[in-house]
Formats: sequence, structure tokens, C-alpha cells
Amino acid sequence: MASGTKGRTTLEVGADGVAIITIINPPVNSLSFDGAKGKFSGGFDITLFGGIQGGQLAEPKPGYIAVEILTNTVEGARKPSVAAIDGLALGGGLEVAMACHARISTPSAQLGLPELQLGIIPGFGGTQRLPRLVGLAKSLEMMLTSKPVKGEEAHSLGLVDAVVAPNQLVSTARQWALDILEHRRPWVATLYKTDKIEPLGEAREIFKFARAQARKQAPNLTHPIVCIDVVEAGVVSGPRAGLQKEAEDFQKLLRSETCKSLLHIFFAQRGTSKVPGVTDLGLAPRRVKKVAILGGGLMGSGIATALILSNYPVILKEVNEKFLEAGIGRVRANLQSRVKKGKMTQEKFEKTISLLTGVLDYESFKDVDMVIEAIIENVSLKQQIFADLEKYCPPHCILASNTSTIDLNLIGERTYSKDRIVGAHFFSPAHVMPLLEIVRTNQTSPQVIVDLLDIGKKIKKTPIVVGNCTGFAVNRMFFPYTQAAFLLVERGTDLYLIDRAITKFGMPMGPFRLADLVGFGVAIATGMQFIENFPERTYKSMIIPIMQEDKRAGETTRKGFYLYDERRKASPDPEVKKFIEKARSMSGVAIDPKVLSFFLTGYSKLCCTGVFPLTVLGAGIKFNTKPQIIEIRNSRFAKLSEKDIVEMIFFPVVNEACRVFAEGIAVKAADLDIASVMGMGFPPYRGGIMFWADSLGSKYIYSRLEEWSSLYGEFFKPCAFLAERAGKGATLSAPVEEAKSKL
Repeated sequence: MASGTKGRTTLEVGADGVAIITIINPPVNSLSFDGAKGKFSGGFDITLFGGIQGGQLAEPKPGYIAVEILTNTVEGARKPSVAAIDGLALGGGLEVAMACHARISTPSAQLGLPELQLGIIPGFGGTQRLPRLVGLAKSLEMMLTSKPVKGEEAHSLGLVDAVVAPNQLVSTARQWALDILEHRRPWVATLYKTDKIEPLGEAREIFKFARAQARKQAPNLTHPIVCIDVVEAGVVSGPRAGLQKEAEDFQKLLRSETCKSLLHIFFAQRGTSKVPGVTDLGLAPRRVKKVAILGGGLMGSGIATALILSNYPVILKEVNEKFLEAGIGRVRANLQSRVKKGKMTQEKFEKTISLLTGVLDYESFKDVDMVIEAIIENVSLKQQIFADLEKYCPPHCILASNTSTIDLNLIGERTYSKDRIVGAHFFSPAHVMPLLEIVRTNQTSPQVIVDLLDIGKKIKKTPIVVGNCTGFAVNRMFFPYTQAAFLLVERGTDLYLIDRAITKFGMPMGPFRLADLVGFGVAIATGMQFIENFPERTYKSMIIPIMQEDKRAGETTRKGFYLYDERRKASPDPEVKKFIEKARSMSGVAIDPKVLSFFLTGYSKLCCTGVFPLTVLGAGIKFNTKPQIIEIRNSRFAKLSEKDIVEMIFFPVVNEACRVFAEGIAVKAADLDIASVMGMGFPPYRGGIMFWADSLGSKYIYSRLEEWSSLYGEFFKPCAFLAERAGKGATLSAPVEEAKSKL
């Protein structure tokens, strides 16, 4: 049962002889098995042993809890047990409830088995009991997607026996237990139910379909397939055999790299809201009653949507009626999409959209508590806006910018209230993407950070607090991502091969598909910021400017690196080759003759003209008339392996992440892992950018970057932090000693 009291288990025996055991462990009612004892009404004791820590489950033997405690002791008891569920019954909590002889829940209760999010499977009998309560198809869906169901749906599925109001929950469950005991209600041992299990032939087809879907949606993961195998074992060989296989495979998965990675992300996500020097000062968040947003474009409308969905009244300001109408239209479309998907009723839609007000001036800004600027990336325009905001907004108002790259000190240069200026960087689409990057300058008040952390939580975002610099944490880490791809393409690697390799690695899309999605205008604007601030390590490619001359802007014009049909489906465009060739001719990429021995084999003599094959990279090199310079014209990096492509794309990202960490832009490496996963779609089952890098080793990454740096220049040069860690054989995620944190 849910409660505001933390971590306790109580037992109370009533006059009717029914014992009530209450397990309370907010925030998710997780089972904490640290030697806790509970007495069931059957007259027996149970002792639950330690939880999952360090990839281990402390049990006397595998399957002890599932078999000895929940099956033999709880389910096999001489007296009935009824689970009364309020709040959350997820994972082990639901598995305990399913071992009881009946389940009663409230309408708002959430029930589910989300273990696959942690790289494991249910380990306390859930793989065997859930199918017997809700059927194979629904149980597999619930486990493979980790999506919980609420009380009413759980009742319709057969997962719970009744749904009652919270104030009737305990009394109903109490009476239900007595009714079972006195044979007025059935005494059901869930493990042996068969009425919801399909005939074997039909069941095999369900398993076949589930495996095909799992391999399609998560080709790099094995634990979804293991889960399906365990469920099938119970259907084919019986539930006891299923429990045994569940226990064996659960232990194997606990030791897997996927489990370690996902557990790291799980705990890292919960640690982002703890900011030294901010959240430990005892500051309470102020109440934010009204928010204003400047700019109704893609970002501004997305931010407005996220806020009104969480019941924040929002004022949306634009420069003219046309833009304002378009901005409000985008917000309406975002909400209508939820209505079409069944996530929102029409009544809720009307109530939510009524929280949005469109304006063309600052008149209604006099009582707002926060303003979020979400206009184009133009420094002088942003400076003027912030100077105006200081005049029209109340003194307590938070002045936030959604800029993705521009230094906040530049934006607030003309203001006096620099303690109120903060970055509130959302990711597109803002009402969908889970990350909120809170950017703090040296002068930003801790109170403002606490306020924004609270708002982030209320609008269901995961906030990370980072220091101020060009690109902040996410965009700065990932600016080499696309640039590395341009470098490879200009040296002959097929761009579609790059996108396929990166997608296969686990990214939602490759760098070229991503460039199309964000648009060439944004790509150039952000690229210029990095060229200006980090010229020594920025790879300058002319590919996008050349493509813009052909009126290509990405997905919005249906032409970019891909062609797009009316449904926005992407397909390769053969014409892109000519733009790449032109960019190559303009880039003048050159290799020093000292590098020849690395590239060319099989020839005892070299001329100053002619074409020779590259055995390592499978390229053709055309020499110019000067022996000292060799220009790559039609080079073919096509023989780069997928592993090489992934490393040449991501190791520069790791390198920049090391700089971000060393400079104190992020307090801890785990924050960068969350930033990479939630901001850029880095695969969570790899643990985030720094966790993944440590799995490969600092020495290996340093050696590869050093090798490429000698061949291709400063873009790949390892930073001092990476060189130092590699020299010591240390992990990249270890805390930075005496770092001058930007926080």
C-alpha cells in the first residue's frame, strides 16, 4: 500500500483473526529484502534476503524466493492471503501479489513487471504467473514493453479480482480473505491456473511472433528473447520447470553487461537531481503559477505543450498574428495527436488548450514567474529580448533561455539581474524528449536552480544541471558526432553505410538522417558556434552549404541527404554523390608522404602521378604534381568495418565528453551518461557515453585517437584528460580531483 511514510513493514492482527501486513517503501514501493520478516495469517514466518546490489541477488540459492517462499510458503499456505494494492505494484511487488490467492486494487494503482528495463527478467515467478492470469499475448506485451496497467484495466484482464475505492481497500481485502477461508469465494493458486493459457499450437505462434518483434525492435539485446523462452518453458514443460528456468536465466542475466549498463542508467537518472552546493542548502522551490514563452516555433510550441500538459498556465508571445496563429496551431496539433492515440479525451483536450494564451506584446508579462526564450539562435536578438524582459517582468521572475549552444553570459550581457538568468534547454520535440538541461552561470542563484529542478520534475523531465559554455554538455559533447561523419564521407565512406552502422550500434538514427531532421539551417548555426569557439578541433566541411545551393534544407524541404515522400519516409538520393565530390574538391584534404607506408603496400616504387589502391582503407589516391602533398580525390573508405565507423564517429564524442568533465561543466560522469542517453538517444543498454567508453578502456580509446590524429590532424587529437587517464590506466568516469567546477 502507498503511503508517505518511508521504508517500513508492519503487522496487525484484527479481532476477526485476519492479519494485515503492510509493506511501505516509497517512492516505488520496491521490495527491500534486507532481512525483513513478515508473518502471514497462515501462521508462518518469511524472511526476505537482500535486494539486487552490484549485479547480485542475495539468496541462499537461485530461485529460493520464487520457489521456497512465494510458491511453497505463500501460495501453498494452509490459510489464504489477499493482496491489497494501492499506488505502485511493480516488479517484485506484483510478483508477491500474484502469489497471493486474490488481489484487490484501487483504480489508480499501477501494476506491472518492468524488469526488462534493467536488462533482467522477472525473478520471483512473474514469468509463470502473469501469463496464467492475463493470457500469453498480454503478459508478453506487459513484460517486453515494461508498461504497467492501472486498476480498471488490470481487473478487465483478470490480473486483479476487484477494484474498490482507497477507503474501502483494506476492509474489502479483509472480507475477501474470510470469504475464501469459508469457501464463499474460490481458493486459487495462480501458478496452476490453465484457463488463460492458449492451446500449444496457438501458443507457439504467439511465441514466434513475439520473438520476431523483439529481434526487430531490439536487435542488440538478448534478454527479451530469454524472457520469451522462459515463459514458453513453463507452458511446454509445466510451471515448476518454468520457475527453475526463470531462476537460472535470471542469475545469468544479472551478471550480463547489459544489466550492468541499464542498472547504471537507472541509478544515474535518480542522481541527477542532487547537485552539490545547490540542493544541499535547504532551499524550498518557489511556486510557479504562470510561465511565458517567447517564440512559437517548433521548440517554443513543444515547450508550451509540455507545460500545459502539467497544468501550467502559459502565455505564448510572437512577433505578429501569422506567427502566433501558427504557434498556437502547433500546440493544438501536439495535443490532438494525443487524442488520436487515445492518450487524452476531448474534454481533457479542451481544458488543457484553455491554459494557453497568445499575445503580441509584453503587457501580460507583469505577473509571470518564469519566461523561457525560444527564438532563433541569434546573439544580438537574444540580448535585446533579455534586456526587454528585465523591464517588463517582475523582480522575482526567472529569465530562462532555450538556447542550445550560445554562452549565457553573452545572452545576458545587457541585463543587470544576472542571478536570474539560467538555461532551460529542451530537446526536440520538447513535449516528448525526456531531458531538460539546466544551465547555470557563475552568477545564477541556487534558488533559481532549485525552482527549475522542481518544474522539470513536474513536467516529467529528467533534469541535469550543467555549467555554462558553448554547447553546454549535450551539444558540446556531440558536436564532433556529425563532423566525424563528414570527415569519413569526404574520404570516401558511403554516407548511407555510416548511418546504417550507427543505427545498428543502437542510435535512433545516423548523423546524416539527424542532420536532415534538425534542418540544415540549425546545423550551420550551431556549427558556426563551434568553429568560432573551438577552431583547432573543428572539422570544416562544405557539404551542407553546397547542398543548400540546391535548395535542400533537410526533411522540411523533402530533400537533404535523403529524399522524403509525403509520409516523411526517407530513401537514399543518388544525386548526393555530386555534392560530396564537390565538397571533396574544395576541402583539399591532404596526407603527408610520411603516412604512405601506412596506406600503400605491394609497390616498391611510387610515382608522382597515378592511382594506387589503399589496402587498409580500400581507397584510391590521386597524387598531384608536388610530391609533398597527396590529395584524396576518390578515396574509398568503403572498406572500413562497422566497428571502425562506430569508433571513428564516437571516440571524438568521448574525447569531448572528457573535456566537458575535466572542465567541471558536469559534476559527475554519470550526468554525461544520462545526457547522452536522454538528449541524443545513445543506447541505454550501453550505459551512456562515459560508461561505454570505460567498458572499452581509456588506453584503447587514446591509442586509436592518437593514431588517427597523426593521419588526419587535430580533429582526432586526444585531450590532456584522456591522455592522463590512459597513462594511469584509470577509468574516465572516476571523479575529477580538485576540478574547478563550473557549477
